[in-house]
Formats: sequence, structure tokens, C-alpha cells
Amino acid sequence: MLNFETRTGPDFGADSPVYPSNGVPDWYRDAKLGFFVHWGLYSVPAWAVQHGEGVNIPAEDAYAWHQYAEWYGNTVRIAGSPTWERHQRLYGPGTSYEDLADLWDASAFDADAFVAELVGAGARYIIPTTKHHEGFCLWNTATTGFNSAARGPRRDLIREFHDASRRAGTRFGVYYSGALDWHVSDFPPIESDTDLFRFRRNDEHFSRYSAKQLEELIERFSPDVLWNDIEWPDGGKGHDDFAVAALLGRYFDAVPDGVVNDRWGVPYHGFLTREYRHIPGILETPWESTRGLGYSFGFNQAEDERHSLSGAELIRMLVDVVSKNGNLLINVGPAADGSIPDLQRAAMREMGAWLTQNGAAVYGTRPWIRFGEPLVPIRYTASAQGVHVHALDPSSGEMPLPAELAGREARWADGSIAESAPRGDGASVLTIPDALRSTPVAVATIS
Repeated sequence: MLNFETRTGPDFGADSPVYPSNGVPDWYRDAKLGFFVHWGLYSVPAWAVQHGEGVNIPAEDAYAWHQYAEWYGNTVRIAGSPTWERHQRLYGPGTSYEDLADLWDASAFDADAFVAELVGAGARYIIPTTKHHEGFCLWNTATTGFNSAARGPRRDLIREFHDASRRAGTRFGVYYSGALDWHVSDFPPIESDTDLFRFRRNDEHFSRYSAKQLEELIERFSPDVLWNDIEWPDGGKGHDDFAVAALLGRYFDAVPDGVVNDRWGVPYHGFLTREYRHIPGILETPWESTRGLGYSFGFNQAEDERHSLSGAELIRMLVDVVSKNGNLLINVGPAADGSIPDLQRAAMREMGAWLTQNGAAVYGTRPWIRFGEPLVPIRYTASAQGVHVHALDPSSGEMPLPAELAGREARWADGSIAESAPRGDGASVLTIPDALRSTPVAVATIS
């Protein structure tokens, strides 16, 4: 997957616009866990080619056989692709992707119940997609009639998400596709990473259009996070009032403790994003790991438990990311009607139950002097309470402690003192209680 913080054109030289100096606020670094919500027209067909172990897709076919269901609006335009063929069978050749807007029934969506599931799973911030690359807006925008208040659900879904999140006391952010909008563009389908940046509008008119939509989102929802995707149109990267530098300046004036990501295509960013990527060590810059529970962000009905993270795998991923100075932005992809599929809900609830017992070793922590050990499945986090040691394989019955932590008091999450035994190399080992050996991750705090 691409890294976006290095894409910073066009080059204005010494006449570069002045960007804000805001860094990454402590609330974001303390939060550790957020939830993406990818929901849109793509949730109606809810389909992409299955990916995973044993599936070998040639690089030249990666976009025609895209793993992301939310890219349906692009893959359906690639003649002969599996998505194109399936769309012809189900909807007929006369039904365009945008026609699906009138088929979208969101009648099962209860924003308060939905947000309660995310908060119950441990979410400290929630970021729904306000507009994905398809260009369909999920709020009642004045910029286009291609939106959920005018068609399909006939509801301001972002307003409902926002209000429910605020009532639940959790932070609220917005995802926005800044440079890609297939509804107001006339390009061939994207079939390569090169096309991703070639087939996009960079003109002033579109730059103003994107800016006006983002301004609406800021004015109406005061989002704690501005999560932009696939850069910003180059026509909006200069000194103009509608350009990125001015937009971000006004955003931080309105939301002083807000934060942005790194996908703007300018020399300024907040946290780094890493999508479906394993990071081998601690990153000094605050960063965010993001992925779906399966191989897609949007709901893909072709996936089953073979393609989706179990609760235990999700918990271990969270611990690994946090030990390396990251946040995890895990995605839930609702069905078109607004319900959370059972497979996703089960993993979410298992993570929530684990965090209820072990949240002090995750929330508000920072990396220790190293994230783990080369040959031992453990991870470290640190807080005012001490160093938290996470055993990723508690079934082994033992938690090795390095020499730096040996001989100090260790307690399990329930407050009980951990039994330890010294080793000849200055290290020691804790005996994991039987009750914790069946948990996904066992945690001891060394004070």
C-alpha cells in the first residue's frame, strides 16, 4: 500500500503556502482505538472478489480484481472484470452504478445503537465516510443532489452519526475523498497506481467544489479528525482562500484540538497512515494503522470467517500497533440497511470485553524503550502505572521478563500479584494463571 506523506507537489519553491503548525494532540495519542465506518452506494451490491491466502492475483489485474468493495464504482467500469460481469447479471446492462442510489434502503440504521456497538468495542473516536470516491455524499449538502438526503435513504446520515457520537461522549471525525470524485469526473477507470494520480481532476472549479464540501463538514460537525484520502486536487494547493493551507487554518481555528492525517499531498501532515501494513518497529511520528476486519473496508458479502479477523487476532493487532506508537483505526462495514454483519460484531464484542479488563494497559500509554523481544511473543506499553507486558501467546503458561524488569512487583489485570522465578541471565519469568491462559493476550503490569 502507498505511503502518502512523501507526495507533496506541486513545488512552489520559496513561495510555498504557509501551513498550520498544529501537531498531534494528546487526546488522539491517548485514544489508541478508533472505528472507521465505510458505508455508501457500494454497500448495495456489497461485493468484491475474494482475497486472502491461496489467492494469487497478478499485479496487472489488481484493480480489475480489487479487494475493496467500496471500489465497486470503479471496477464495474472495467469491462470483463468479475465485478462488471456480476453487475450485468444482477442489475442488467442498463443499470449504472449511480442508479443504485435509488435502491439503497437504510431502514435498519439506528445511529445510537450503532454507535453503542462501537463504543462497547472500545472505540474512543468514530470516523464515518462522508463521501467516498464515488462522489455520493452522506450528508444534506447544498453542493450536489447526489446525496443521501435527496436519494436512497433520504436521511442525513452523517448528522445522525455525529449526534449519536456526541451523545455517547466519544470523539467524532470525518473521512472525505478530496481528489477523487467519479461522479463529477469524466476519466477512464483506474487500472493501476499510476492511474490513481493521473485520472483525477486538478482544475480550479473542482478544487472549489471539494473545498466547499469540506467547509460544510467543518461548519456543521466540528470534527475532531479530518481524514482526507488520495490527496487534494493540485488546483487547490496554492495561496487561494479555497486552498488546503487556508482550509486547514480555518479548521484549526474552529477546532483547536483537532487533528488531520497525511493524505493531503502538501508539505504538512498530522499523523501518518499505514493501510493494511505490518510495521516492524516503533515509529517516532504518531501513526495510525487502518484496515477492515476482512480484506475490504466496505461490506463484502463474499467474505466469511476465512477472510475476517477473529476477536483474538484483532486484540493482538491492537496491542502490536499500540506498542509501536500507533493507533488502530479498525473498520466496520455495515450492510446496506445499516446493520452490522454478525461476523464483524462478534470480533468487535470480543475486543470490547478484553479492553474492559485490560484497557489500562492500552489507553493513554506510550511505547516503552522497545516494542517487544525478537524471539518472544510479547509486547510492551508504558504508563504512569508502570510497564505493561502483553503475552501474545498466554497458552504457553509463561511470560518472560527482561533484565530491566526482573525483580520488580508484577500484577495481573485483576490486581493479583504475579508469581515469578529468576533465570540465570538476569531475566525472570512469570507464571501465567490458568484463568488467563485461554485469553487472547495476558497482561502484567510491572511497577
